[in-house]
Amino acid sequence: MLTKKSSWERVGSGWGAHSTIGAAVRAAAEGSTVSVQPGTYGESVVLDRDVTLVAEKGPGTVRIVAARGPAVTVHGGKPVLRDLTVEGTAPAEAAILVRGGAPAAQGCEITGGRVEVTGDAMVTLKSCSITGADAVAVRLTGTSRTVLEDCSVLSAGGDAIAADDDARVECTGALIDGAGVRGVHLTGTAHGRFTRCEVRNTHAAAVHAEGRSALVLNECRLYDTGAQGVRLSGTAGRRAAARGDAEQRRDAASAQEPRTSSSHAILLGRCEIFRTAGTGVLAEDEAAAVLDKCHIHDTKRAAIFASGAGTLELEGVRVVDVADSGLAVADDATVRARGATFARTSANGLYATGQAQVTLADCEISDSAYTAVHLGGGARATLSECRVKDTPEYGIRVCEQAELTAEGTRVQDAGMTGVFVDGGDASLRDCRVERAQTGISLRTTHRPLVADCEISAVAEVGLEVGPGSGAVIDGLRVQRTRSTGVFLDAGATARIDDCTMTDVEGSGLYVGKGTRPRVRGLTVERIARNGVFLAEEAAGVFEDCRISDAGFPAIYVEAAATPVLRRCFVTGGDHDLVVCDGAEPVIEDCRSDGVREATLPQGGAPTAALGAVVSVRTPGAGGTTAADADEDAAVSPEERLAELRAELDRLVGLDGVKRDVVGLTKLMQMVKVRKEAGLPPPPLSRHLVFAGNPGTGKTTVARLYGGFLHALGLLQRGHLVEADRGALVGEYVGHTAPKTQAVFRRALGGVLFIDEAYSLVPHAQPNDFGQEAISTLVKLMEDHRDDIVVIVAGYPGEMRRFLASNAGLGSRFNRTLTFEDYRPDELVRIVEYHADTHQYACTPETVDALHRLFEELPRGEQFGNGRTARQVFQLMTERQAQRIADDLDAAAAGDLTTLLPADLPPVEAV
Repeated sequence: MLTKKSSWERVGSGWGAHSTIGAAVRAAAEGSTVSVQPGTYGESVVLDRDVTLVAEKGPGTVRIVAARGPAVTVHGGKPVLRDLTVEGTAPAEAAILVRGGAPAAQGCEITGGRVEVTGDAMVTLKSCSITGADAVAVRLTGTSRTVLEDCSVLSAGGDAIAADDDARVECTGALIDGAGVRGVHLTGTAHGRFTRCEVRNTHAAAVHAEGRSALVLNECRLYDTGAQGVRLSGTAGRRAAARGDAEQRRDAASAQEPRTSSSHAILLGRCEIFRTAGTGVLAEDEAAAVLDKCHIHDTKRAAIFASGAGTLELEGVRVVDVADSGLAVADDATVRARGATFARTSANGLYATGQAQVTLADCEISDSAYTAVHLGGGARATLSECRVKDTPEYGIRVCEQAELTAEGTRVQDAGMTGVFVDGGDASLRDCRVERAQTGISLRTTHRPLVADCEISAVAEVGLEVGPGSGAVIDGLRVQRTRSTGVFLDAGATARIDDCTMTDVEGSGLYVGKGTRPRVRGLTVERIARNGVFLAEEAAGVFEDCRISDAGFPAIYVEAAATPVLRRCFVTGGDHDLVVCDGAEPVIEDCRSDGVREATLPQGGAPTAALGAVVSVRTPGAGGTTAADADEDAAVSPEERLAELRAELDRLVGLDGVKRDVVGLTKLMQMVKVRKEAGLPPPPLSRHLVFAGNPGTGKTTVARLYGGFLHALGLLQRGHLVEADRGALVGEYVGHTAPKTQAVFRRALGGVLFIDEAYSLVPHAQPNDFGQEAISTLVKLMEDHRDDIVVIVAGYPGEMRRFLASNAGLGSRFNRTLTFEDYRPDELVRIVEYHADTHQYACTPETVDALHRLFEELPRGEQFGNGRTARQVFQLMTERQAQRIADDLDAAAAGDLTTLLPADLPPVEAV
């Protein structure tokens, strides 16, 4: 044994060696190196001076196993541990405890307990592994400072790294794997900086910063988490709440990434976050952060979610392949994004609600399964130079009290409306909508602004202003629509300036009943129908309008309309102006040129007032309405009722249903007569239940019923809109009511036919979204009781269960029409009807064979009544074709049209 201190001490066997590490440390001078021979040392080492402990034979040869408490405790100095295995005996306690000093460890393995750093200690760990802690693996408190370089923290029972108080941790190249709770947890005013680290397989969030902590993640990968990738809570990231201004500036200067002027103290730069069971990045409470050039993908919840009063700044962030929404913002949260991409999301690209505020600049939102941008509640969003595309629903939807400001934004390939303002408000400037069902739809009590925008290649209306809604439309360009360019519904208020419409397959501008717009500088070119169509009782002022090459009358004025047409000019086409009986337009200084049948003065464009010119003409072959009013006017209501009655009588079977429909029609006639006489109508619900098996003619009768009510003047259009569960029920909270409302609106003025209505009430699923669809329908039916008929249909037994599912259904559907299955003789008549329609003939023997076929045919779940009869006819024609195909040259004319018993399919083939 050495009795004198020297610069080199040995622990182990042999001359001059100490038997314990503790003895060697006590004997060592400041700055000495203690070389430890291979073996297991059962002791608790205390270090308080500058000594170096090193395994003489390299890593894995020396184990320090705690006798009690920590295996190594550091109180001071700058001791160094190199290539040692330090093993605690209580996994829930510390294996290494640092209370002070500035120790360092290199190439060490720490197992069976945590590393705990407290007080004002400063610790450096290089190329170390920490494993087997039952709770927190690395616990940092006080004002301590810890550096980890190329270390691994594995299989912690709790958090892998936890920093509290004002502790700081800096990790470079670390691997954190298999944490029982979180990978990194910062709270208090702790500060963490992680560079090129990997955090994976955590039970909870990969990284969680809360309290008033600060965090920098640079080039890190976080994945395979049981919850969020990054969770930010409390006031984390609010610098002013965390530290002094001078220290903030030093941190920002040293962070380098991300490059931003933000004062937020949570910075994520060039990080990849993926395969998270929860949100990729969650900012809640009052947390704030900056994400710069991060890539977030394959998350099971929203990729980025800000709630509470959280604040996020996104720069160049890419979000793809998300099982929920790409960006969700709720409550009073604020998100600002520039150059971000949100693509291939299974819900919305952006979903904002509450009082959220969202600003997107130069961002792309594409390929979302639901509406690309959904704004609800009182959310406010600003989109500048953004691209919204590829959605089966709405490109942008603004509902409730939400507000949208969009400039230079492009919306493409929306399966429904490009921009739908449904109760909120919007300002659209220099925006483009392409390839949508409807370009822009405004249904709100506000007056949205649409300025210098372009709408093209849409399947229906270019821009629609809904009933009672308002709009300011300036410099709009509409081209290549398959319906009306701009449609102003009844009672809409609009100001339209300097707008252009070209290559529109409907009318250029439709002005609905009672609507009084102010239109100035309108240009309409190459329109398939009317340039301007004014419905009955429409008014308004139309100045300096130019209409050329309209397929129908350039300006069409219906009865009781009183517009003012001033300095308008029409060129080309068959008619410049058609005015219906009872209309009283005021026409000032209007002219036309090159029109075949002119009403306006001929010559060049108007230059000076020529006085009033009023023309009245009954609509003829050249005039039409948006709904072909000229055709309707040619058939009186009595004639139309007779046509519908004949069509009803031609239906095979359904004797009871026919009697019910005729009886209802007579009752409706009496209702109309009493109303016209000023008498109150009898109590009556027009809504019906059609109970019957598939193929019994329910849809056909529903269409005829709507026609009857339209002919009686009790429905505005009488059209049929078919819907099922898929058309009414959404796939997430808040989605069902808008879908149901949209279908209901399409059916206003006609019949909404809901087949298999009981599917809205699945068995043993009380929380199914179908209940929300039913509640929405009940309210809409009450609000629009005179504007629509709703028919619910399906199997008789299931329909009884459906009516019992909601207290409001029974009172609204108090009449059921029962559709009986077709008898064999009726199915034969259906086949004969189809044969006659397609110029085939059935011989008497064929008719007898058909009777036998339908009598033998099983009537199980696959039996489709009328559809089965149609299928039999189709099979007969196919078999007949095969029978005569081999000898077509010898076939007589009658052979081509005659169906024989041999052409009937076997029972098992039907």
